[in-house]
Amino acid sequence: MTDTVRAQYEAFPYPERKPTDERKRLITGSPSLPVEMDHWLWGGARDWSQPLKALVAGGGTGDALIQLAQKLTDAGRPYDITYLDLSQASRRIAEKRAEVRKLQSITFITGSLLDAEEFGPFDYIDCCGVLHHLPDPQAGFDALSAALKPDGGMGLMVYAPHGRAGVYPLQDAFNAALKHLPPEKQLKAAKRIFDRLPDAHPFKRNTRVVDHKNGDAGFYDLLLHSQDRPFTITELVGALNAAGLDHAGAPEPMLYDPVPLLGATPDLDQVQQMQLAEDLRGTFKTHIAYARPKGPVIAPPYNDPEAVPHLRDVEASVLAAHVAKGKGVTIDTAGEAFSFDIPARAAELVARVDGQRTLRDIARSDADRDVWTTVERALCGAGMMHYSKVLV
Repeated sequence: MTDTVRAQYEAFPYPERKPTDERKRLITGSPSLPVEMDHWLWGGARDWSQPLKALVAGGGTGDALIQLAQKLTDAGRPYDITYLDLSQASRRIAEKRAEVRKLQSITFITGSLLDAEEFGPFDYIDCCGVLHHLPDPQAGFDALSAALKPDGGMGLMVYAPHGRAGVYPLQDAFNAALKHLPPEKQLKAAKRIFDRLPDAHPFKRNTRVVDHKNGDAGFYDLLLHSQDRPFTITELVGALNAAGLDHAGAPEPMLYDPVPLLGATPDLDQVQQMQLAEDLRGTFKTHIAYARPKGPVIAPPYNDPEAVPHLRDVEASVLAAHVAKGKGVTIDTAGEAFSFDIPARAAELVARVDGQRTLRDIARSDADRDVWTTVERALCGAGMMHYSKVLV
């Protein structure tokens, strides 16, 4: 990471967080939710009684670190997490957040993710919002791959181009006009210029990008960043492959399916289909993905009678009551509504999902399993349900 980028994060740690807020809320999201990790990386079969040795690479102010450590702490599962970031200002905030929550087994290191292999090998690596800021992103992919255990996995996020329409022309313009100024003065000048931009500017017409409204750090990171390149899904998979990694899955796989938009299945390979979906939807601001070292395919344990389904962001009783109405389920995500035909009979199956029962206990007959398939297609496709054979 360049000295200019390092100076940015010393002046404006990102994302902007107050450690005292840890007393009243936990920020969660994909990737790096343990059950979701298990679903995509280990076929729902990881032995969580064994400590998870994890790296949060480019940990910033600590969102991924706090989420992972708190979730495993709540589940009573052992872990050893290394936080790694170049910004001392960001590290101080992350350390304070962990202190407020009294989280243990965390090692804080100020350094570059390019040196990740020195601290590994790791069962799991989180790297969100960092690789696209490196002068040579592929060197970052390679370094993280080298730090993984052969049976390890990674959760990552990189920016995508289409949903960030208008961002990159403004970055270019602000950097050309203001790069001679220190970060604080760049921010003040850029805000004055921003207020004068015409309403027809592509950025002002992009209602999906709002980081600039979330404080000075958000404005700077979005519009004044000096090192920022987006990835299409094809470019992301290519970078993973070049680093010896396979794309293992996305938290909301239905977004990468072009069939509902086309009305037919195109004669394309998987990556080409994902790219087609990205181009047709035009809304992706980021790509969130799981990856693992190249080797045998480890699929989520669909149709495995010993798999345990876990719901996310919805209570089983609430969802079951909705399904019982017989009107199917509509899920809104990324600015798009997806409708699924789920029969009312599925309500009794959904009501049995408690994070403990196996599919054998939930879908007890062949008829039940046929109905369950409609539930699985909708909820797993939307990232609202994951499988894990071992409770976390």
